[in-house]
Amino acid sequence: MATAVIMPRQGQSVESCIIGMWHKKVGERVAAGDDLFTYETDKAAFDETAKVDGELLAVFFAEGDDVPCLTNVCVIGEKGEDISAFVPSGVDAAADGTPVSGAENEVPVALPVAEARAEPVADVAGLSISPRAKTLARKSNADLRAVAPSGPKGRVIERDIRALVDSGRIATGAAGEDYAAGIVGTGVGGRVSVADVERSKNAPDLPDTYEEKHSHIRKLIAKSMNLSLSTMAQLTYNASFDATDILGFRARLKMARESGMGEQLGIALADAGITINDIILYAVSRVVRAHRVCNAHFHDDRMVYFNRVNLGMAVDTPRGLMVPTIFKADQLSLAEISAQAKSLAAECQKGTISPDKLKDGTFTVTNLGSLGIESFTPVINPPQTAILGVNCLTTAVRDINGTAVPFPAISLSLTCDHRAVDGAPAARFLKDLRAALENFSLLLTQ
Repeated sequence: MATAVIMPRQGQSVESCIIGMWHKKVGERVAAGDDLFTYETDKAAFDETAKVDGELLAVFFAEGDDVPCLTNVCVIGEKGEDISAFVPSGVDAAADGTPVSGAENEVPVALPVAEARAEPVADVAGLSISPRAKTLARKSNADLRAVAPSGPKGRVIERDIRALVDSGRIATGAAGEDYAAGIVGTGVGGRVSVADVERSKNAPDLPDTYEEKHSHIRKLIAKSMNLSLSTMAQLTYNASFDATDILGFRARLKMARESGMGEQLGIALADAGITINDIILYAVSRVVRAHRVCNAHFHDDRMVYFNRVNLGMAVDTPRGLMVPTIFKADQLSLAEISAQAKSLAAECQKGTISPDKLKDGTFTVTNLGSLGIESFTPVINPPQTAILGVNCLTTAVRDINGTAVPFPAISLSLTCDHRAVDGAPAARFLKDLRAALENFSLLLTQ
């Protein structure tokens, strides 16, 4: 029996999603668990997988289409089955129910099943390449060694081959089957000749540049960051704190966990360990409550202050920057904050996080310390009024009775919207946060 695949609803606030890329083509066999297509919300990207085995009988939308949630996107079944009942309203269909569309796409949308069949994916020159891309490469003699794969999991798709052809990365017929030489052609129109192939054997060349279209998420990040910097009066304050206490705390925690002391004391210690970032998130969640102007949203006609701390944490992912939220972080223990931070980061990396977890933050922390950054200017996530940047661990010195004494230090970079936060309140927040981190063991007793 034919089965429709609908556009999932990722979060209660999501009304529609954009199809980013199709992984299967009409007429291709699919198995339960195979990726069918990638779709994007305004916060994250996800892969929709097949729930049943069968043949992809039809697709109703192309890459880039904005599809309402719970709408039929494609149909899986067996050849010859009637799919007319699954065609969404507004999508033209032929007499036999096959969708009809003029969109040009990697997926042959709107073609009858018989016309959309393709040979199995083959591996060419060590590359994973789609059937349409392979066919085009053979017809055009595209220079595959110079290709920049833009498909899922490093797969070469049709637009990658067209980019090669457009840039002149093709071989002449005389070059034979070795059209993957990866060299700059000297023939007419930049074509690769036999001499070019021979000359390049010991010195393969790479393209000087290659292009990649912006993903939907990258466009949204760009829009948000541009809006932030163009509409706010942002100013960054920098200060360092003595990390002796938090490093000592982590060392004692690790020793207790490894020795089993936690079990003896009836304390559940996090298996993955408490990180410096977890400690800073905990300290921020307690300190920012007393600085309401930093735990707020700025709007043109009003300020919105929050009694709870919904703590955003910046996460670097292959799809771009994501900022999941630890809700009511000021009411969570250190272990709970650590567990949630790890879980949210993992969901962001996998691309499975719900958009409901990527909103409503009241203050954000972004940590570049692990990358060796000593100071930077974090950009505020509107409409928040402030963001804290965490830098790397360094060795600083201070004078004690005329003697230079070294100590471990971590610097903090606080960016505030000067329309909402004046210099003195920002400095007081940093001062209190430094004190809390330098006396973290005492903070845990509160």
